[in-house]
Amino acid sequence: MYPFQIKDSTTQKTTGLMRMQFWREAVEDIYCDKPPHQPVATELWRAVKRHNLTKMWLMKIIDEREKNLDDRAYRNIQELETYAENTQSALLYLTLEILGVRDIHADHTASHIGKAQGIVTCLRATPYHSTRQKVFLPMDICMLHGVSQEDFIRGKQEKNVRDVIYDIASQAHIHLEHARSFSKKVPVKAYPAFFCTVALDDYLCNMQKVDFNIFHPSLQKKNTLLPLHLYIRSWKKTY
Repeated sequence: MYPFQIKDSTTQKTTGLMRMQFWREAVEDIYCDKPPHQPVATELWRAVKRHNLTKMWLMKIIDEREKNLDDRAYRNIQELETYAENTQSALLYLTLEILGVRDIHADHTASHIGKAQGIVTCLRATPYHSTRQKVFLPMDICMLHGVSQEDFIRGKQEKNVRDVIYDIASQAHIHLEHARSFSKKVPVKAYPAFFCTVALDDYLCNMQKVDFNIFHPSLQKKNTLLPLHLYIRSWKKTY
């Protein structure tokens, strides 16, 4: 599924469109039991056959990635959430199917966690994109605080810039809280699909520690304790 995620690695829209068309045709062929002779496509075909994966989720990922090849900022937080729902959440729906879970509460949880993951990914990538003269943060929140794309490109750390990051990070936190509100209704065997929350919590917590300074060097460092935190959460059967 990761070959669909080409936003950051494709610089030319034409190349991206060609890749998306390849995968669109590949998925169609896979569901006709005629997978193309390509290693990833072959493994995807096997997964589809083994777990009866829903074609719609794969197509949503491809369609949303294609729409996102324009490399423009999200107009508002809802547009970012829609992108996250159709990519990150769709991947979680597929993961649930692989785990043999088809449950409405698990689906609601996956929707919120996927949106949180999409928002955090957008935040985490902001310093990288800024060095390449690109900003994808929701324009409505930037305008609300009087922050321009140029402010991020220049790496400014004034309070209004941090307020933008706070508002966006808060939305991710809200989605995680909503996801956890279903925890008593979600089948335990669905939990492995949601352990990505360990990394999301870690990043948001570290963001708070540096007062939402998105450019703080500590936010770009790997937390070597994440595997331990993951183990503990798995042992406690929580997400």
